[in-house]
Amino acid sequence: MSYQLISNCIRQLLEFLMLASSSSFKRINSLFCCCIVLLSLSDLQRQLLGVLGDKGERKSSLSVMAGNQDDDNAATDDDDDDDGQPFTPWNVSVASGHALLRSPQHNKGLAFSEKERDAHYLRGLLPPAVFTQELQEKRTLHLLRQYQVPLHRYIAMMDLQETNERLFYKLLIDNVDELLPVVYTPTVGEACQKYGSIYRRQQGLYISLKDKGKILEVLRNWPEKNIQVIVVTDGERILGLGDLGCQGMGIPVGKLSLYTALGGVRPSVCLPVTIDVGTKNEALLKDEFYIGLKQKRATGEEYNELLEEFMTAVKKNYGEKVLIQFEDFANHNAFELLSKYRSTHLVFNDDIQGTACVVLGGLLSALKLIGGTLSDHTFLFLGAGEAGTGIAELISLEILKKTKVTVEESRKKIWLVDSKGLIVSSRKDSLQHFKLPWAHDHAPVKGLLEAVKAIKPTILIGTSGVGKQFTKEVIEAMASINAKPLILALSNPTSQSECTAEEAYTWSQGHAIFASGSPFDPVMYDGKEFVPGQANNAYVFPGFGLGLIMCGAIRVHDEFLLVAAEALASQVTEEEYAKGIIYPPFKKIRKISAVIAAKVASRAYELGLASNLPRPKDLVKFAESCMYSPTYRHYR
Repeated sequence: MSYQLISNCIRQLLEFLMLASSSSFKRINSLFCCCIVLLSLSDLQRQLLGVLGDKGERKSSLSVMAGNQDDDNAATDDDDDDDGQPFTPWNVSVASGHALLRSPQHNKGLAFSEKERDAHYLRGLLPPAVFTQELQEKRTLHLLRQYQVPLHRYIAMMDLQETNERLFYKLLIDNVDELLPVVYTPTVGEACQKYGSIYRRQQGLYISLKDKGKILEVLRNWPEKNIQVIVVTDGERILGLGDLGCQGMGIPVGKLSLYTALGGVRPSVCLPVTIDVGTKNEALLKDEFYIGLKQKRATGEEYNELLEEFMTAVKKNYGEKVLIQFEDFANHNAFELLSKYRSTHLVFNDDIQGTACVVLGGLLSALKLIGGTLSDHTFLFLGAGEAGTGIAELISLEILKKTKVTVEESRKKIWLVDSKGLIVSSRKDSLQHFKLPWAHDHAPVKGLLEAVKAIKPTILIGTSGVGKQFTKEVIEAMASINAKPLILALSNPTSQSECTAEEAYTWSQGHAIFASGSPFDPVMYDGKEFVPGQANNAYVFPGFGLGLIMCGAIRVHDEFLLVAAEALASQVTEEEYAKGIIYPPFKKIRKISAVIAAKVASRAYELGLASNLPRPKDLVKFAESCMYSPTYRHYR
């Protein structure tokens, strides 16, 4: 490259900077500034192409995305015959005209004012009507309600997120009860199953075995550099639907939408990641529309090396305080990853820890209805995977905290049933390591009904991922043992729930206290309305993550989970208890998230695990002040 070329580049850049900074030009027309930059870049490009031997045969490939852009001409340039030779896809973007309307972070659609339309070259690009954001929200909600198929609503919401980010979050925040099941469980399960067919545009970052040795480079391809939360999955255990491989991306995307809508974490600091190591799902491997690697799932050393490279690259690129949330990993990998990285990274497994926290919050709340303390009750779990054992462990830690008994003693009233029956000490030789703490002395018991009759639990919790396991006989047995049996059917999606709300209330003759993982409508029984609770992880992880971020936590401590559960339970009112409700309504979720965030941050400061100093005086108010607002901004 010649000295003259370099000299010209520097001269043109300096001229522009002087012009932009001059006090006499502070009110210069934004398009004029843009044209100077673009003309300079065009001149630079022509010189570069000359140096690279373009021979003058190709037109300038600079695509000018400014307010006066001629799309037809730009398209013609891109489509020119280049004799099969590679060329550089020049692209300069400025926030005006078409580019502004196509930027989801800045687009306001019909809400641009008359003044903004003139200032940003939008005149004629929009219909003449000017809407408020509230009117846009009303119109969009009306359109969504026209769709009869939940998946169609999901697709419409994702389209909105990719075209008008603030309207998407405003709509979700203001209508959370109606739209949470659309953007997340249960609809997200079907969306993941059909992700290859409904895939429209890039969402999140895909890291595959092809990227081994280059993961740091892949992370740097993401446009946002200040990342504070990563939700990552390998797609092996998506909800209760099995291995969906690369199509599991719907989970990180959905979770991070809730981080913003419910917890107020800014969308620009959130990064959804799917790690594609193949899939065991034969149907996907044969599906021509499958978007992932068409190979058998990698395991062992090959898998571990890729995850190690990912974790190392994340820490190197984003620092010590980036929160990494593991989602829907298979049991064996979920426990190993959490155990391996919890001492070196800020990591959180929502399936193990988040579920446990939400359920513990519901149990602490339910004590107001069923009486006694946590240590007075006997717990029986159907399912001994990451969710079941995670909940069991957190219950035992809460009992330990309140009673000061030994860990072993705190676990004695917690029993688990897996696919082979009740977990007892005689099975220890064949049990996975995470089940061993729950192998108590008892005669072998095969089925769930037999276990209910033998153990006589006061609380029945389903985390099996298999639907219809809480049969009429099981519910009737629980009702015969307890005046108010607590039934938690936590498996997702709705089709995999251990029983429905109607079944629980009907079979217990209206005596059961019921909550589920997926939402159920209120039930009328014997002239009385029963409102089922939803033990949704969305109660906890958004506020939990906000708390970690705002205090600059460097590690996740078990104490954080306990105080978060206690904070959740504290948000249920006496009026709600009177209706048999053990979880607060989602309509006040941002307040709940602020309280949880404050409790988590407070405990982090007390344990010396917070790095953002000094500590704010009022952590709840500070949490609320940190929350992202989806209200439109006014543009100059």
